[in-house]
Amino acid sequence: MSRSARVIWDDALTSYNFGPSHPLAPVRVELTMALARELGVLDKVELAGCEAATDDELSMVHKRDYIEAVKRVSASGRPDLGCGLGTPDNPAFAGVHEASALIAGASLAAVRSVWEGTAEHAINIAGGLHHAMPAVASGFCVYNDPALAIAWLLGQGVGKVAYVDVDVHHGDGVQAMFYDDPRVLTISLHESPRTLFPGTGFPEETGADGTAVNVALPAGCGDAGWLRAFHAVVPPLLHEFRPDFLVTQHGCDSHALDPLANLMLSVDGQRAAYAALHRLAHEAAGGRWIATGGGGYELVQVVPRVWTHLIAELAGHPIDPTTPTPQEWRGFVRERTGETPPLTMTDGRNPEFQDLSGGYDPADPIDRAVMATRHAVFPLHGLDPMP
Repeated sequence: MSRSARVIWDDALTSYNFGPSHPLAPVRVELTMALARELGVLDKVELAGCEAATDDELSMVHKRDYIEAVKRVSASGRPDLGCGLGTPDNPAFAGVHEASALIAGASLAAVRSVWEGTAEHAINIAGGLHHAMPAVASGFCVYNDPALAIAWLLGQGVGKVAYVDVDVHHGDGVQAMFYDDPRVLTISLHESPRTLFPGTGFPEETGADGTAVNVALPAGCGDAGWLRAFHAVVPPLLHEFRPDFLVTQHGCDSHALDPLANLMLSVDGQRAAYAALHRLAHEAAGGRWIATGGGGYELVQVVPRVWTHLIAELAGHPIDPTTPTPQEWRGFVRERTGETPPLTMTDGRNPEFQDLSGGYDPADPIDRAVMATRHAVFPLHGLDPMP
């Protein structure tokens, strides 16, 4: 499907580093790029660099006072709890502004590539910092790069942008920034806020004219249930909304091995979600697709494989899931982490699911979650909530 794909990368993107004990370890991105390189995936894309977002660019979604506060923390390394830096989730560190602004700039480089037509698809694998709010850091996120990409498109006069977030955590920062803007459709599929941070993302949060969409899935949901929910909600809304651009966030912390959450997806289920989003980018958004990384805290077994599949999908050259991981990469994993690397690009799962065409089961918690979302937003889009 893809005609051209661009990966935005600079080794300095790994400088977004909250310290050795923090879950958001930059080695996960380093291992991803190494695996994609060894498998030849990067040979099928254009690699491009980036520059840090300027203060003027950051101010499209963040308050000026907040940016200045982050810069003061960055210069001193001292906490400032007023801006959210200095907590266990968001430790203060010297250089935090520069590291965060570079990630934001990488997402701007990605969106400019697609806007200018130099690439049909583009990705910032280090991005996806979707929890950052206009005036406070939150949930490991300092500057909200997906929101910045969306705001930049709107500033160019784009009529409609759709944002789909498949991170296990609710995409609360992006939703908050565009909650009352009918030009932006935000769809987040996440573990229920009753059991997971940030405690938002209920189906009743519908925004302007139903343009905030939340699918709150029960703990324990696996591939079949997650994909059933995705296909019951995302394709109908994207086809009806017809965005000019699709922006997606690909946190892979919905995997069963992730230590911070409670969903049970496999690498194979996540790969199937990426393929579905690729199809939808072409069917509903003219092929204009900007992707980011996101959460993901199983640093060796999950993140590198999943995001390498994502880059390959973006490039239009999906990887056979039975492909062995390269020996060179396995050695690099042991050297960098001391851990035993995975041997293949699959978890050995077949992510089949049944859609809602056969009806729904009101006793099933996944179906109840799906129908709560459909009843909350489908009528606002002229869609029938019933299967």
